[in-house]
Amino acid sequence: MPTIDASTVGTTFSTVRQPKLHQYQIKNMKYYFSLLLALSLVAHAFAQSPVAKVDSGRLKGGRYIILYPPNWKGKLVMFAHGYEFMGSKPYQSQNPGFANAMKPFLERGFAVAASDYQYQGFAMPQGVDDTEELRKFFTKTVGKPDTTYMVGQSMGGGVALATIENFGAAYNGGLGLCAFSSRPYLQCRKEYDMYATFNGLFPGVVTSLSTIFDLKQPYQPQPRQAMVAQATAIKKAILAKDSVLAYAFAKRFDLKFEDLPFSLFFNENVLRDIAQKAKGNPFDNTNTVYTGFPNDLVVNQKAERLPATVDPNVIFGKYDRTGKIDKPVMLLHTIYDQLIPPTYGVVNFENMVHQQGKDQYFTVNYTNGQGHCNFTPQQTGKTFDALRNWVKTGAKPTAGFVN
Repeated sequence: MPTIDASTVGTTFSTVRQPKLHQYQIKNMKYYFSLLLALSLVAHAFAQSPVAKVDSGRLKGGRYIILYPPNWKGKLVMFAHGYEFMGSKPYQSQNPGFANAMKPFLERGFAVAASDYQYQGFAMPQGVDDTEELRKFFTKTVGKPDTTYMVGQSMGGGVALATIENFGAAYNGGLGLCAFSSRPYLQCRKEYDMYATFNGLFPGVVTSLSTIFDLKQPYQPQPRQAMVAQATAIKKAILAKDSVLAYAFAKRFDLKFEDLPFSLFFNENVLRDIAQKAKGNPFDNTNTVYTGFPNDLVVNQKAERLPATVDPNVIFGKYDRTGKIDKPVMLLHTIYDQLIPPTYGVVNFENMVHQQGKDQYFTVNYTNGQGHCNFTPQQTGKTFDALRNWVKTGAKPTAGFVN
């Protein structure tokens, strides 16, 4: 059974101290026992995973974690995590499930290094900078790996692609898992357009765009735990108004109806987050003509419309997607994804790669997964193996289905 290097565990949890019970009142007992439970869960997770050593600490880009497999021999995966609601916990470096999620790489002898990023929410540009900071730190303190791959999931997939586009010289290849691979503005504009048209057809069910982008109204991001109750209320209100229209609306945005309430809840948090970070509204749909609905005229007459109040480059300009890659890149995508449909991710990035004349460096695998990042470890492992073989032999793998 793998063990944890004691010296690194001390570093990993250096901020967690056992409280002196005589200094605390009874009301703090619950907190004390929750700390013990959290530590035991982390220890159990690492004990069940192929991890021999853990290192963690803090850089300018926030906390980081580095996992080492037994008999590590110099191979490294830099991993970029996906979107996290502002204020959500635990952070990546403290997540007891992180090691198990990294098994496809650890079991192949790769160390895995991941940054929490300086902040949560929409952090694609920051994720690139903080991942690059961690890679340089690793090289300086541990040594230059003989092989380095960039891997990212969801928004982190966008971080991975931007990293290969801008810092590809440091990597052998890149892998995006259900990646945010379109231009960030276009992907987030999809969420904006969904809200604009939904509010026109189903007024009063969800928050208006004018409220979301009104910085005078302070907003605390909704906890993920509120999702079920909120989604249930949204679903009930939609069905009460027009169930046929609701199903057609979901289809217009590549959604199954049962996923529409969840997507609206998620998108509100994303849009509010963007409003705060951009300090205004970076989108403008005053000239947009919406199509693909049962009655496009009605949709366009009723859609909520707002002008942009800030330059979109304020939040989307840095590390905007280009498709300019010079190292092998693979995407693994589920055939159905309620947050990043392949039509918004894979297709847009493929077109950019083609425009750059870089088709020789790009290929796509897909699964029959029904949901965002709904891959098996075996599917991730197979695609990663195909990428490694491509790098080793120079033979580009055939795109297509992965069982």
